Amino acid sequence: MDRNPSPPLRSREEEEEEAAAVGDCIGSTVYSKHWLFGVLTGLMQIVSPENSKSSSDHEEQQMELDEEMENEICRVWDMSMDEDVALFLHEFNVPDIFMGILAKSKCPRLREICVGILGNMACFQEICVSISSDKNLGQVLLYCLCDSDPPTLLETSRLLLTCLSQTEVAVVWVERIREHPAIYDSICFIMSSSTNVDLLVKVGEVVDKLFDLDEKLMLEWIRNGAVQPLDQPQEDSEQQPVFRIVPCVLEAAKQVRSENPEGLDVYMHILQLLTTVDDGIQAIVGLPLIDSLIRVLQNMKHCQKKPENSAESNTEETKKSDLTQGDFHLKILKDISCEFLSNIFQVLTKETVAQGLKEGQLSKQKCSCAFENLLPLYNPVVEDFLKILREVDKTLAGNLEESFPSLKVQT
Repeated sequence: MDRNPSPPLRSREEEEEEAAAVGDCIGSTVYSKHWLFGVLTGLMQIVSPENSKSSSDHEEQQMELDEEMENEICRVWDMSMDEDVALFLHEFNVPDIFMGILAKSKCPRLREICVGILGNMACFQEICVSISSDKNLGQVLLYCLCDSDPPTLLETSRLLLTCLSQTEVAVVWVERIREHPAIYDSICFIMSSSTNVDLLVKVGEVVDKLFDLDEKLMLEWIRNGAVQPLDQPQEDSEQQPVFRIVPCVLEAAKQVRSENPEGLDVYMHILQLLTTVDDGIQAIVGLPLIDSLIRVLQNMKHCQKKPENSAESNTEETKKSDLTQGDFHLKILKDISCEFLSNIFQVLTKETVAQGLKEGQLSKQKCSCAFENLLPLYNPVVEDFLKILREVDKTLAGNLEESFPSLKVQT
């Protein structure tokens, strides 16, 4: 079901004639200022109704959004993608209005729409700078990242990614996130438990951007230990899980792997960034990650085997286009996976290799797959790995040398 429905609209000609007649247009659009004022006024009344009978009635009223009001505010959501409308909303002080709504309203749908509108507005640089410079609004928006509603989390992540992509304000958001440990907690919780692939991909993009922008923050998150779960009371603290960034990233990658290959790229890049610092490598080496990477490479090899005779009646041009796009995507994923795998191979010890063989994470088949993809670009890395393997399992090392004569010649 479409989460952003729009009400039936009058014809464009009717709106143009009426708006033009009273000088009511927003910028160069046909949208009515008067209508927009009415919607925003109605929103403010929802949050602070003058005639509410009791606080409990008010609370119950806030949980649901009237269908007519939802349709109207969704229309504003659509309109906010237009720069003239976004600027008008900004001049009308909508960010402050929405800050009050987000702080008070308990209606998930209303919170989602408000953050979504702010996200559209933040796409325009002037507005993004203004929103980002408002410390109180920034606090409220970060709090939304601890929401329990997946659509609200998705829109909040989209807004944060938009702001982090603006060089003028990125550092402001990085510092705010660093100052709020609950953000780490929430992101780890989402990555480790959510089944919403769209949300996982967007959260992954936020983490990827954060790590790319600030190595210090990445190190802090790698070293983070126990957390306070978002939805458990204090007395249950003894049963609370310990979230660490690497297992959470791996769990999210597993979830998106089959449904969103582009999303898998994002998580593979996060893991690759983690290997650029010693702490990240150490956090990864103790995990069954080599096995996961080799499985990714094996799956890619399988995907590249195209059926010769397709039942689909596509044109040759369409087939060629699809093949090119698919191959390009696979190449990017392969490059990231190989670079990541090579980084891990460089820090493997005799003990970790022995453990990997014992647990089945390393075998002749898996090592062969790794060598096929790493050679010849990462030849020195493979040679060093093979030296360690000889000390642990001389037979396996010899079998691999037979399969890869170039290594046998050089050793």
